[in-house]
Amino acid sequence: MRLLHTSDWHLGQTLHNFERHHEHQCFLDWLLDTIVAEQADALLIAGDIFDNANPSSASQKQLYTFLQQARQRAPNLTLIAVAGNHDSPGRLEAPAPLLQAHDTHVIGHVLRDADGNIDVARMVLPLSDKHGAVRAWCLALPFLRPGDVPRAESAAPPGGEAPDPYLAGIALLYRQALDVALARRQPGQAIVAMGHCHMVGGEMSNDSERRIVIGGTEMLPSGVFGADIAYAALGHLHLAQQVGKQAQLRYCGSPIPLSFAEVGYRHQILRIDLDGAAVREITPLPVPRAVELLRVPLKPAPLEQVLAELAALEAPEAAPEAWPFLEVRVRLDAPEPGLRSRVEAALEGKAVRLAKIETSSAARSAGAAPLTLDQLDQLQPDDIFRRLYLQKFSSEAPAEQLSAFAELLLEDKTA
Repeated sequence: MRLLHTSDWHLGQTLHNFERHHEHQCFLDWLLDTIVAEQADALLIAGDIFDNANPSSASQKQLYTFLQQARQRAPNLTLIAVAGNHDSPGRLEAPAPLLQAHDTHVIGHVLRDADGNIDVARMVLPLSDKHGAVRAWCLALPFLRPGDVPRAESAAPPGGEAPDPYLAGIALLYRQALDVALARRQPGQAIVAMGHCHMVGGEMSNDSERRIVIGGTEMLPSGVFGADIAYAALGHLHLAQQVGKQAQLRYCGSPIPLSFAEVGYRHQILRIDLDGAAVREITPLPVPRAVELLRVPLKPAPLEQVLAELAALEAPEAAPEAWPFLEVRVRLDAPEPGLRSRVEAALEGKAVRLAKIETSSAARSAGAAPLTLDQLDQLQPDDIFRRLYLQKFSSEAPAEQLSAFAELLLEDKTA
């Protein structure tokens, strides 16, 4: 049996106010072709289908058009999607009754009955091959919030601390789902798990991944997925990676770079070939990049050097929606009021989209002792301005800057 594992589409995402509809559509078109070319039996989407809980009508149409086309081009495909921390569980599950008629299953949230008991069985789904024979069972658990998990009674080990109740609840729910799958499966059938979570040791991306739970207690140990689970299709981390040395626990990563921190990633989906109850092979399938993300220069540099590199930048003509996004990285030792206009002048006539100008200073002042609440309460706006200037440029704010700031404050009070 052949599975395809993808996650973290983030449909509707914008990159510094530039929409990404074209890139997402290119990926979805490629994914449709790949489903057919690879003769996939099932597609697993491990969360964060949308970028936010209130996706635009265009983003929703993009998803449901893809689902309809997938069923049309691969009539025997089983499709399972779970909600991520960016998704609205209720919104994602709203069309579930219609989708189930076409062997498309969406699990957005954990359901409980009138007595508060979790309906675990609805999250354990069969995976059938193209002939309709059940070859595997899928533990399709969405992103789990603290209120979703069962209460786990766990005593502290001698001399140690009691397990975190949230993590213990997640582990218990996976065990309960596994028990259902073990009771249902026949000899030779595999068990596959899905999860949208942050595993211990997983590498995060700067700028584009939202922490799931404040404080970092959301990081799950790999022991959550036991030996009976042949493969765990994970979502949330945008860098494709396996968890520790366990090749069967995988993040497929995001299909497009969602921030400039991801320009060096190899974006992909994963093909998983099952042989009976075990994984025979896991193969990355690279996703073509429809739009490039450029960083000029690769490391922050003085303004004159940056302007020279921008003037020499080659950007072949293309349709506007395919123009590269550009992050300009400038090192400043003092404020540069005309920075943006100078950058834009250097880029005039070039087929690129200026998404971001990142500034930094050559040196940072030594970290000052944190202020108390009483001290913060005594700070005036000009005090804050002075501190920020010193922090950014490692020197005192010039008198003309302080004077201009004072004029702004005065205008604000008299407006």
